[in-house]
Amino acid sequence: VSVFEDDDEAFEMWEQIEGLPEGRIVRLDEKDNFWAMGDTGPCGPCSEIHIDQGIEAGCGREDCAVGCDCDRFLELWNLVFMQFNRSEDGSMESLPKPSIDTGLGLERVAAVMQGKLNNYDSDLFTPIINRLETLSGRSYGMSPQDDTAMRVITDHVRATVFLVADGVLPSNEGRGYVLRRVMRRAIRFGRNLGLTKPFLHEACLAVAESMLGAYPRLIDTAELLGKVVTNEEARFGETLEHGLAMLDDEIRRQERAGTPRISGDFIFKLYDTFGFPVDIVRDISLERGLDFDETGFNSAMEQQRAQSRASRKGEGVQLKDAGVKSLLKSGDRTEFVGYDTLHSSAVVKGLLDNNGQIVESLSAGDTGRLFVDSSPFYAEAGGQVGDVGAVSWQNGSGGITTTAAEAEGLTLHDLEVAVGTISLGDTIELEVSRAARMDTQANHSATHLLQSALRNTLGDHIKQAGSLVTPDRLRFDFTHFSALSDNEIAAIEQWVNEQIRENIPLGVKVVDRDEAFNEGATALFGEKYGDAVRVVSIDPISKELCGGTHVAATGNIGLFKIVSESGIAAGVRRIEAVTGTQAVIMVQEMTQRLSVIGKKLNAPPDEIAVKLESILDYQKKLEKQIEKLSTQLASSDFDTLFSTAQEVNGVQVIAAQIPLDSPKTLREVGDKVRDKMGSGIAVLGGAISGKAALLVIVSKDLTDRYNAGDLVNKTAALVGGKGGGRPDMAQAGGPHGDKVSGAIAAVPEIIASSARK
Repeated sequence: VSVFEDDDEAFEMWEQIEGLPEGRIVRLDEKDNFWAMGDTGPCGPCSEIHIDQGIEAGCGREDCAVGCDCDRFLELWNLVFMQFNRSEDGSMESLPKPSIDTGLGLERVAAVMQGKLNNYDSDLFTPIINRLETLSGRSYGMSPQDDTAMRVITDHVRATVFLVADGVLPSNEGRGYVLRRVMRRAIRFGRNLGLTKPFLHEACLAVAESMLGAYPRLIDTAELLGKVVTNEEARFGETLEHGLAMLDDEIRRQERAGTPRISGDFIFKLYDTFGFPVDIVRDISLERGLDFDETGFNSAMEQQRAQSRASRKGEGVQLKDAGVKSLLKSGDRTEFVGYDTLHSSAVVKGLLDNNGQIVESLSAGDTGRLFVDSSPFYAEAGGQVGDVGAVSWQNGSGGITTTAAEAEGLTLHDLEVAVGTISLGDTIELEVSRAARMDTQANHSATHLLQSALRNTLGDHIKQAGSLVTPDRLRFDFTHFSALSDNEIAAIEQWVNEQIRENIPLGVKVVDRDEAFNEGATALFGEKYGDAVRVVSIDPISKELCGGTHVAATGNIGLFKIVSESGIAAGVRRIEAVTGTQAVIMVQEMTQRLSVIGKKLNAPPDEIAVKLESILDYQKKLEKQIEKLSTQLASSDFDTLFSTAQEVNGVQVIAAQIPLDSPKTLREVGDKVRDKMGSGIAVLGGAISGKAALLVIVSKDLTDRYNAGDLVNKTAALVGGKGGGRPDMAQAGGPHGDKVSGAIAAVPEIIASSARK
């Protein structure tokens, strides 16, 4: 046991414990036994329990003892006596409420009790490592590099399994971004073990199998885990291969130049253009003994952010103008009465003109913004658009085109004055458009049903990522790892319509926030809620925190029809749908289109799919015949192609324009040229539907002097395009098919100036 050198109290308490000889209680200095959060803040002396793992685990020095940096004395348990607060000048004051912060390493306990010198040798980890040995064909304990890779993967797949089980999905922000980084780092270390095919799911299964006894809930998330991991590994595989090839090429270039450094600009290019993780570049730089230009990368990132901010500012970011600020300072607020009525009287408390300036009045033909003491108009919030409608006063009237909340309680109505003059202090009548409100309410209630349907159909991992509710349609963004199948979309649609036919009454109540959460109400992650919250229930299928307007019963929605399902970001899907009259119109239009198509195909609606399949099969056969003929045509003058070869810098160069009908033809001809060429460089080009297509092949023996990606980009610039690929083969396209001949003519000069020294 170790205690802080001046902590006599802790020393004496340890002495009173039976079975612990005095010789095994040691005093250590501030470096080892005084804990602090940082240079300032809570701190205090600590006492630690260590396990002597034996001489064989140590450094071999005669003075090796507790506090040595070697592995012999393993810290197992720590007690921090948090009793001081350290100021910037180094002085310490007693905390008003001291505490003891204790921490025990559970995995270390397992390793010690099993007689292992390393956590990874305990039975918490060996099942996973054994699975990795089987997958990779390599043995743990034979190579430091392989051992490191297996340990990293083992640690990361454990995190992956439990993050997914807790409802986290890979994304580009928040917890999902942490998961994505962990998974991708594990995949990268798999490459170090020669695992080029998907393996992460198998490794995750080993975790689930070994942890099932303690965490039986892993059975329920096994299917979700498989889909999430498989999908992420497939998404990242191509990016990883391409990025690693580019990084390896850059490293070789820097090593030849005698500058073992990965520049910030190159790191940023990999990250920004190709989506290659910065963490992986940092890891590889460390492994290869190269400098990682963190400063240069951060500078490039900041430059991009500055450009983005300038762009957004140029597009006109709406800032609170002077008029709105004045209204905020006045302390006046708008009471919303629109849950109970669509019509009410109000007093004009403020008017803004088109420039956002406070004015005394607005007259016929003017547009501006109206601020009143109370209003039935719902202000845009929670994804629901603001209400529209009409306003009238003595000898005047106008229209409300939208309603927005500039701050809590400060509601502004966009006003178009049609007749008369409206002035501060006027008493006015406000009337919400009943048709627009009813349609909006139907779409909002349908959105709640949709979220429940998604969770019922796809799983509890579904989380709202955004929404839009208008009178015409609804849009719902949600976390999910793959596109929905036609069957899943049909099941969701059917389930929602079943709830509509049940005509379930909606319940609304305002309760304490904690009470709502205890009752299982769904909230939007990251949203801030007050102490009292409004809960909208469709019992027993949905309960959400929501401030929007809704139908009285689900039957008022009428009909629900999904219009589209698509991906909008990694791990985020979007469904757009319509309800009521709009849904009926959509079904009618679809039926009419089917009828027209059926007549053109000479087939009844229920046989259209079969007829189309037959036509498409026939088309594919024709396309194959065309491709075959095109390849034969492009290859017919093969000998002539090689007879045009010329020598540039001692290298055989073939540059030719060939007839093309598809990119596939270009690749097939390129394969034949590569097989016959031996050592050399071939640049082939042609026009497809008026657009340029280029292919560059560099034989393996020349890739240390020439890079196909570099050559294809320089050539593509002449046809207004760009491209990329491997060091030995790259493709490009461009909009100017008429400039291919000029680009091909420039190839010798491009190659002559592109050789690496």
